[in-house]
Amino acid sequence: MRKLINSYRFGAIEIGGKRYTTDVVIFPDRVLDGWWRKEGHRLCVEDLSKVLNADPRPEVLVVGTGYSGLVKLSGEVEEALKDRGIRLITQPTKEACQTFNRILESGQRVVAALHLTC
Repeated sequence: MRKLINSYRFGAIEIGGKRYTTDVVIFPDRVLDGWWRKEGHRLCVEDLSKVLNADPRPEVLVVGTGYSGLVKLSGEVEEALKDRGIRLITQPTKEACQTFNRILESGQRVVAALHLTC
C-alpha cells in the first residue's frame, strides 16, 4: 500500500487522503503519527530506530527538516544510515514531500520522516 503525500502546509499534511497535524514517519505500508524526537529540533539515531530496523530496509530516507528547515541531524544519524546502505536526503519539509512522492513513484523503497512546523 503506497502512501502518497497529497498536500503539506505549516502544521498539517495529508497522506493518502488522511490529514495529520503532528510529525509523521511515512513507511510504504503505514504512517507513524505523532513522531517525537528526543531533542526536538535535533535528530538522533534513536529517533529513527523504526526506520533503521525496518524490514525490508528502505533504500532512501527523506527527512523533512521543517517549514523553515530548523531540524538538524547528528553525525551519528548520517553514519548509521550509511552503514545500512540507506541514502539520506534532507530538505525543508515542503520540498521533502515532493521528493518523497517522486521517489515513491519511481518504485524505490522510500521512507519519509517529516517535521511539520518550524
